[in-house]
Amino acid sequence: MALIIYFFLFSPYRWWMVINWLQVLMNSLVWGCMYLLATVGLSLTYGLSRFPNFAHAEYITFGAYMAYMFFSILGLDLYLSVGLAVLSSALLGGLSYILLFKPLKSRGASLIHLMVASIGLGLLIRHTLMQVFGGGILSFKMIWSCIFIGPVVTTPLLLTAIVTAFIVAILLHILLMKTKLGKAIRATADNPELAAASGIDMDRVSLFTWLLGAALAGFSGVFLAMRSSLVPLLGWKVLLQAFAITLLGGIGSFYGTLAASFILSLSENLGVVALTWLGLSADYRSAVAFIVLVSTLIVKPEGLISTVKRRA
Repeated sequence: MALIIYFFLFSPYRWWMVINWLQVLMNSLVWGCMYLLATVGLSLTYGLSRFPNFAHAEYITFGAYMAYMFFSILGLDLYLSVGLAVLSSALLGGLSYILLFKPLKSRGASLIHLMVASIGLGLLIRHTLMQVFGGGILSFKMIWSCIFIGPVVTTPLLLTAIVTAFIVAILLHILLMKTKLGKAIRATADNPELAAASGIDMDRVSLFTWLLGAALAGFSGVFLAMRSSLVPLLGWKVLLQAFAITLLGGIGSFYGTLAASFILSLSENLGVVALTWLGLSADYRSAVAFIVLVSTLIVKPEGLISTVKRRA
């Protein structure tokens, strides 16, 4: 650590002075918003159902493929295509809960059973998509013009992702803090036994959370696919980051997920800077998420927000 600080402050090459730090912050903001959309549903359903849903990655991919089908194949309007894709993802999440996870939980399925079932569901969704759309690389074939804001370069798509994520965050805050359903979700995530004893309709709360989580996952998949390309492993590529954010922010905590999304995104982009300086491939940025995941499990397995609440 001392060696890193020395090179950062006193290196004669001053490598850090030629880096566009505003662009690094912009990239961190963009990825933080995408991680937020992709992860908040996983965190909430994890908190309610008490198991990690690995099929969440396929909800992300499914939303992207649905948008591609409606827009590129059927020729519908872009905004209509995205809306239909989000609704399709929500329907998939709701059916997953009703037809698979709810019956398993009612029969006393253990954590391992539910995890294996989610992995099997994910494989089923992925290979079904591959049979329908093929396993190759697809593209929305949309060209985004560059927008220059001083030394920062961005695109209309990325600005839309930022605005959308902030709107979603505000709406979720209102939902969770100002509505009876939102308070029921928070109560169920904090203590499901006490929530059930208080008369909260657990099935209604769980179903709504699965619908909402899958819808936001599909929404994030659309942005991810439009930003680069559409492949069957699109959602799986961000699943490690999603679990790292969920654990870092605290399982079932929306505000923890909000903070952890931007913390991880900033860590990854600073990691890219360090990797470039060391002459290594930027593909190793995923290692940052793995380090955050393992470190959280060792040091703060209850998550940062849970730790703050306990100390308070």
